[in-house]
Amino acid sequence: MKFKVLKKSKKSRARLGVIETKNGVMETPAFFPVATKACLKTLDSTDLANIGFEGVLCNTYHLMLQPTSAVIKKHGGLHKFMNYNGVIATDSGGFQVFSLGKGLSQGVGKVVGKVANKKEREKVKQPSLVKIRENGVYFQSHIDGSTHFLTPEKSIKIQQELGADIIFAFDECSSPLDNKKQTKRAMERTHTWAQKCLIAFKDKKASVNKRQGLFGIVQGGKYKDLRQKSAGVIGKMDFDGFGIGGSFGEAYGDLKKNMLNVLDYTIPLLHEEKPRHLLGIGYLEDFEKTIKKGIDLFDCVHPTRMARHGVAFTSQGKLNLQKSIFLKDKLPLDKKCSCSTCQNYSRAYITHLFRTGEITAMRLLTIHNLWFFKTFMKNIRKKIKQDKL
Repeated sequence: MKFKVLKKSKKSRARLGVIETKNGVMETPAFFPVATKACLKTLDSTDLANIGFEGVLCNTYHLMLQPTSAVIKKHGGLHKFMNYNGVIATDSGGFQVFSLGKGLSQGVGKVVGKVANKKEREKVKQPSLVKIRENGVYFQSHIDGSTHFLTPEKSIKIQQELGADIIFAFDECSSPLDNKKQTKRAMERTHTWAQKCLIAFKDKKASVNKRQGLFGIVQGGKYKDLRQKSAGVIGKMDFDGFGIGGSFGEAYGDLKKNMLNVLDYTIPLLHEEKPRHLLGIGYLEDFEKTIKKGIDLFDCVHPTRMARHGVAFTSQGKLNLQKSIFLKDKLPLDKKCSCSTCQNYSRAYITHLFRTGEITAMRLLTIHNLWFFKTFMKNIRKKIKQDKL
């Protein structure tokens, strides 16, 4: 993997770049749609190519369970297995350390959002499926209850077998409810695991794609001193790029406020000529603000998940296509959109499909939302080129 900065904005830390890999080229800033199990829900790889995305992110933990990395390796790796000719990234399984651990036991997500108060969290709490040890993590499979031990070395081996172009070091993603002591412990463990990942990645005996890029992950939660320490430690390691992970506070408002502050004192400590990925962030309102701080890459299930719930992103704001009012609406989702959904179907038709339980509704809306996100990011790159951002 190679990364080159093509232009730096005169107004901010925003920059234009290009990532070159064995399997494709990606212009940055860029957004990775999330194909958790090597598939974007309701779409196939041809749809993804037609929409115009240059990259996609798959999930190491889920593919480790089904169909296993060994099976995918036998099929020639993820690119051949899912028939996708573009950049593929895989996360490390570190997010599942949180989501299947404290995420379940505390009743929270990375962004606490609507489940922000104790009473609401108590209603959704479930037993943790995770046990963290110094040398790795025990996962109880959510599929059949079997136990799997994931170490830094095993995470790298799995990702090498999957054959992604960009892979991530195994980390411990902290909870938004963690105190400073807990956040520090997760950060220090992340640093230890990062070094182990680098050693495993560079093992000359491993029969793997040597053109993969390995990203290290900065942790430290909402705490300035911890984030600076983590950026300093990870930034000095021989990674090809950097992910900025973890949570940024106990509430949605904390995310908006603390995330930008964290980037202010984290980005300057990371190598200028290497890409920076803001892990798990993908709300439209966050893109320009964080790109101005120096972020190059994003990933999130937001546009596809919202589509499956009937919500369309448009130039006029969000539309809930499950509302009966749209049954009388002959307009496309967005007059300014040139996606295949907007060119061929009305709001009324899509609403009809949702209200009658037809899965085609989700497909049509997913195509539109991804097209909207792709166009949104393309326009941001245009603004950087013109020094407007």
